Amino acid sequence: MQIRIIKLVILLVSIWALSYPFVYQPTSGQTSQGDVQHKQPTKLKVVEKPLHNVKLPAFASINDVKEKKKRFFDFIKPHVVAENKSIKQHRATLEIALMMLQVDDNLTKAQLRKINTIFNYYRLDSSTLSVASLQEALMHVDIIPKELALMQAANESAWGTSRFARIGLNFFGQWCYKKGCGMVPKHRDSDAAHEVAAFKSVRAAVKSYFRNINTHDAYSQLREKRAQLRAQKLPIEATVLTQGLIAYSERGDAYVEELNDMIRHNKDYFDAN
Repeated sequence: MQIRIIKLVILLVSIWALSYPFVYQPTSGQTSQGDVQHKQPTKLKVVEKPLHNVKLPAFASINDVKEKKKRFFDFIKPHVVAENKSIKQHRATLEIALMMLQVDDNLTKAQLRKINTIFNYYRLDSSTLSVASLQEALMHVDIIPKELALMQAANESAWGTSRFARIGLNFFGQWCYKKGCGMVPKHRDSDAAHEVAAFKSVRAAVKSYFRNINTHDAYSQLREKRAQLRAQKLPIEATVLTQGLIAYSERGDAYVEELNDMIRHNKDYFDAN
């Protein structure tokens, strides 16, 4: 009888040993090396800090289109108006000097200092001051219609919501070419070296835009058309000058057409208080 019991115990132990791996599944902390599941590390969303101390309106959170446009124009327009006012003052300085030279009148030292500063700012040759050099300078030292400046700002910055506008106050899509001068575009070609310029103030961004339009060779056609309007004593219309901005965007003519459409559709905002 004892022998049978012993044999039964041995049989039961054998059955238990064979069935154990199937009955008791290992916990996650006891998995074998082949069953280890590697969890993917959670990617932390990097919040890009602004490169300025300006408190911007939360344009992206304004759902009403009319309200968003009004807020955007109210924010940018004062800087555009101020820059055009400054340019008019510089232009008046040059116009007076031109009239004086045309009648063989001598310029004062104060006038010469002002003119030299203006020439240097617009990257013009100030070594020889003459009627011809002043006439050339007046091609550069001239206003940009607020309608055109505002629509380019809206277009290039997606009404103030773009990364470059929020982080670097770059409302006009301006590039720079010195490492660290701005923000690196996320989809920049590997062999490219440009960055999107960053500014410390909105006024600095607007001034840079005006200077770019008034000095860069790519926009000579715009300046020539503007000078023709001046000579004909015609208003400097924004939609007339846009043709000189074909080089501003890779989209070329399509970009110009879009600007003209935006100018026409938003005219009610340009002079609103």
